Amino acid sequence: MPLPADHPLAAGRTASSRLVTAARGIRPATRPVWFMRQAGRSLPEYRELRAGGDMLQACLTPDLASEITLQPVRRHGVDAAVFFSDIVVPVLLAGVGVRIVTGKGPVFDEPVRTAADVARLPRLSPEALAPIADAVALVVAELGETPLIGFGGAPYTVASYLVEGGPSKEQLRTRGMMHADPVAWAALLDWCADVTGLFLRTQVLAGASVVQLFDSWAGSLSRADYERSVLPHSRRALDHVADLGVPRIHFGLGTAPFLDLLPTAGADVIGVDWRLPLDEAARIVPGLPLQGNIDPALLDAPAAVLDAHVADVLRRGNTAPAHIVNLGHGVPPETDPGVLTRLVEIVHDAD
Repeated sequence: MPLPADHPLAAGRTASSRLVTAARGIRPATRPVWFMRQAGRSLPEYRELRAGGDMLQACLTPDLASEITLQPVRRHGVDAAVFFSDIVVPVLLAGVGVRIVTGKGPVFDEPVRTAADVARLPRLSPEALAPIADAVALVVAELGETPLIGFGGAPYTVASYLVEGGPSKEQLRTRGMMHADPVAWAALLDWCADVTGLFLRTQVLAGASVVQLFDSWAGSLSRADYERSVLPHSRRALDHVADLGVPRIHFGLGTAPFLDLLPTAGADVIGVDWRLPLDEAARIVPGLPLQGNIDPALLDAPAAVLDAHVADVLRRGNTAPAHIVNLGHGVPPETDPGVLTRLVEIVHDAD
């Protein structure tokens, strides 16, 4: 299926942007930079806008989601906006009871832990995603030649929230279910893949030029478990936008032991966390653009320390065909926004 004729990529507005160029494997004259979780908690204008409001309701209010998405582009001069939402939004829109608890994260009313629980999961209707499409359209109308990144949660990470009932450090119940009932596990991850995939597809058709699949909890897996029980479902999620021709970024925390497997899910760009130097990642996945991987912990370090670290990341990023600069994970909420603005300037002045 071709993109709509007025889509920013099809119409040419974002096709030659730094981000899209790099994601296609061509090194632009100036390296692109954006930050995971750049739209949100670290910005005072975000906190003012959202004071006392419900997180998920903000995600489902198009003008509010649009404004939050645009704030870091205005402030930092980053090379892309990333859509403001949450990985559980499509799960909520499917009809599953979930809420965001301040200081904790997503909490589900009824965890999914048995084959019967999986069988009761409702189907996500494309019509339910109308607020997402509306918000994306509002953002894209303001961005002009700056691309929007659509995003979704990888099936394993979404499933872990469903099984655990909320955030978990080790995903013990999740990994237990994977082995105790492989059939129910596969059905659950297929459901998660299709929910995320439809979420991604909606964002692309409404105007997103790039998508990123986030796998926040993949690092809890062994290589064998990832390859056998998770990777096929990540591929299924990304396949939902394969026919649209937009670049696909795949990022997971703690994925170094199986980084070489990530491209087989269909990614065009591999995101790397702060643990693995980019030149080592380039040897593991040769020929692919890389994204990353400034250590978020150093955003609060003295300027000279951070500058040296960024220079090292840029140097190692030169070993990949193209390099999209990002953090090795999301922006911590206590980050000084001025540090991020300065980082963008450093990156743009480096090439």
